[in-house]
Amino acid sequence: MPTVYLNGQFLPLEEARVPVMDRGFLFGDGVYEVIPVYSRRPFRQREHLDRLQASLDGIRLENPHSVQEWEGLIGRIVELAESEDQGVYLQVTRGPGPRDHAFPKTILPTVFILPMPLSPPSPELVAHGIAAVTARDNRWLRCDIKSTSLLPNVLLRQYSVDAGCAETLLLRDGCLAEGAASNIFVVLDGCLLAPPKSNLMLPGITYDVVLELAQQGGFPHCVRPIPEAELRAASEVWLTSSTKEVLAVTTLDGQHVGCGRPGPLFRRMHAAYQDYKHKVMRGND
Repeated sequence: MPTVYLNGQFLPLEEARVPVMDRGFLFGDGVYEVIPVYSRRPFRQREHLDRLQASLDGIRLENPHSVQEWEGLIGRIVELAESEDQGVYLQVTRGPGPRDHAFPKTILPTVFILPMPLSPPSPELVAHGIAAVTARDNRWLRCDIKSTSLLPNVLLRQYSVDAGCAETLLLRDGCLAEGAASNIFVVLDGCLLAPPKSNLMLPGITYDVVLELAQQGGFPHCVRPIPEAELRAASEVWLTSSTKEVLAVTTLDGQHVGCGRPGPLFRRMHAAYQDYKHKVMRGND
């Protein structure tokens, strides 16, 4: 049983309890982050904590900890975990209070940190890619907030599960937005395309890494809106996230993407990402 952190205490997960009147339970009034940890080294920790701060700002909740305090708490959780590699889940809710939509006058946030197993995508997934489906994006207009109110994402992700696929790619106003639990890249005419950051997508940490590696590696790339027609005409489609890293989407809505296998730009990017990750694991980031 893993050791977790809850409101000032490190304790076994089975002993962690949250009041039923917590607004995170009643309203989904909270935010979260997931930080991948390789060889007990957090990956892009400061960027994840910056995004956590942006999410807290987005819901008008004061950060209960400084960056240094967060780093100390995460470091202790990593130290106590059995696995060298893990995903550290952080959650902050507005805390317990009366069941009223308005914020309580006295706010005592609930802070929870959970270490989770982290396994990189299997060699088979990397070699063959994954299948995905598309759906209309019916979520709210603040997708840039990493909110615990994830019911729309849950339903959209389940849509792909019901179809025997790994992810749902979301379309809004005729353009690609993101995945239900990922960011999406497209390769068209040899150029790597990424949807621009906006309130309609989560600003992914791995999204940023991929664009940095594209710049360093000389990949032709452009950040701009991607119409649905370009998504369907793409020679390659990639999925990125902190836990899935970089994966090729080789089947979309039952049709092959390109030749139906991971493409040459994906193979170059996957190798570059693994090289960068190993530098982080050695402490050379």
